[in-house]
Amino acid sequence: DKGGGGNKEGMKTYLKKFQRELRKNMPLPEVILWRHLKNKQMGAKFRRQYAIGNYILDFYAPQIKLAIEVDGETHYQSPEDQEKDKKRDEFLQNKGIKVLRFLNQEVIKNLEGVLETIFKEIQKRKN
Repeated sequence: DKGGGGNKEGMKTYLKKFQRELRKNMPLPEVILWRHLKNKQMGAKFRRQYAIGNYILDFYAPQIKLAIEVDGETHYQSPEDQEKDKKRDEFLQNKGIKVLRFLNQEVIKNLEGVLETIFKEIQKRKN
């Protein structure tokens, strides 16, 4: 789970540590996607494992408020996970952040389509 509650300072410290861990241990689909997002290759500056509130986003472009999440296949199986994602997405939407979600397999099997979707959204948000 990439979110939580608790005391604010303790939570910040925990999130920072967790962000570092996530950056070091990125799953293959995230590594593949990051190769195309880093260094403004898509026309926007993305950060990886970026914390907003008590959530850590896989990739985030602050200037255009665009978040990209890469989810594992088991991600949508439980109603609890679906509810957590819904709450998280509502929290982010209330901050004006658009969330694009892709499954691991989508990134691996249809990278071109995923990159096209991201690129179109970047163009939309820049205008």
